[in-house]
Amino acid sequence: MKRIVLILRINFLDALGWLLMPLNLDTDLLRTFVAIADSGSFTRAGEFVHRTQSAVSMQIKRLEETLGKPVFQRQGRTVALTAEGEALLGYARRILKLHEEAVATLTRPDLVGTVRIGIPDDYVMRFLPGILTRFAQAYPRVQVDVQCEPSHKLTRHLQSRRLDLGLITCGPGEETGEVLRREPVVWATSERHFAHEEDPLPLALFQKGCFVRDSVMKLLDEAGRSYRVAYSSPSLTGIHAAVSAGLAVTAIACSIVPAGVRVLSADEGFPQLPIANITLQRAPRTRSTVIDCLATHIAEGFRADTAEAA
Repeated sequence: MKRIVLILRINFLDALGWLLMPLNLDTDLLRTFVAIADSGSFTRAGEFVHRTQSAVSMQIKRLEETLGKPVFQRQGRTVALTAEGEALLGYARRILKLHEEAVATLTRPDLVGTVRIGIPDDYVMRFLPGILTRFAQAYPRVQVDVQCEPSHKLTRHLQSRRLDLGLITCGPGEETGEVLRREPVVWATSERHFAHEEDPLPLALFQKGCFVRDSVMKLLDEAGRSYRVAYSSPSLTGIHAAVSAGLAVTAIACSIVPAGVRVLSADEGFPQLPIANITLQRAPRTRSTVIDCLATHIAEGFRADTAEAA
């Protein structure tokens, strides 16, 4: 009888230990999970994490088996988060961020070098300060050279390897590199003036080569609305000055609409503009630990910003 009781007690303790055993969330699985949540696709997520679609699917299967709950539900060619997936997403971002900070601090504290990055003027103040601050804290001895120019010029600089990284804005179907953000483009006018009611419509646009400029002119031509390019500038500051003064209407990303400027609607006679894709691109045949680290910080910075906006 004593032997039977002893065996039962041991089996009970084994079962209790199994129930109390903590779950271990693999950071590789979490990184793939976040990439799918951000891109909305197993295929695009595979490009971000450098894995095949089947490998991505296997990773998510392992994550769901670990949790005992589904984190995605398929909707045709796209996927959506389940309630459990929504709950996990915020934790996953924080875990990955802390993991990267720990790795950077403990394994590469003496990283040195220079990284040359190009970014359009309109996105500099909106996205770059926080990213560069965090990067400087992790790698204080790395020098970052920032060059502000329109996307079509930055693309040429990347091809000629005068830049290491570039944040390039492009239209739908023109994406290369890693898509960091899909940004709605909107019509904008002064809150206190009526430039949008003038005929021909006065426009303040970026210089030739900007895909938004080309889209604006094409849409207005198709709508049969007369217009004139009243102001053309490579600088967002110049565009804002003309619009705020009531001298012109512009088309800009919705996240950088300034104070004193309002968005125009379709009800006011303005056609819907295309989505702008902000992509992270690399110079060909250029690779280094310093460049990789900044690229990772940029991608994580954009994903965190998108999550906060949502």
